[in-house]
Amino acid sequence: MSNSLPDTVTPANQEMKYGEREIGEGQLIIFPNPRVGRRYNIDITLPEFTCKCPFSGYPDFATIHISYIPDQRVVELKALKLYINSYRDRYISHEESANKILDDFVAACDPLEMTVKADFTPRGNVHTVVEVKHKKEVIF
Repeated sequence: MSNSLPDTVTPANQEMKYGEREIGEGQLIIFPNPRVGRRYNIDITLPEFTCKCPFSGYPDFATIHISYIPDQRVVELKALKLYINSYRDRYISHEESANKILDDFVAACDPLEMTVKADFTPRGNVHTVVEVKHKKEVIF
């Protein structure tokens, strides 16, 4: 048996791949809501969320469900995908990841209402679902 690495393993000093670069540079991009004044839901499911447990370093996997009612702005989906993928190497708890996604999304597009539900894959016989909500205060 050889101790050499197979061809599929990337040496540490190799140049960053374009996808890794896009993820690293990724931020939430918004565009004008095409139907301001009409209340409608946008539901997004992101089934490949990953992050790392801040205590053990083990990977955590989740499906992120985002549901929001836009106001003036909408989040562009490719940018959202890159933003979500940026969590893969972060040491972050289930609770903080759901709250951070909500906070960043609200900061980017200021929706009327929003829910983020993070449904984590069971690990060690524990299944965690974290749901956080935002509702814009309307001042008359």
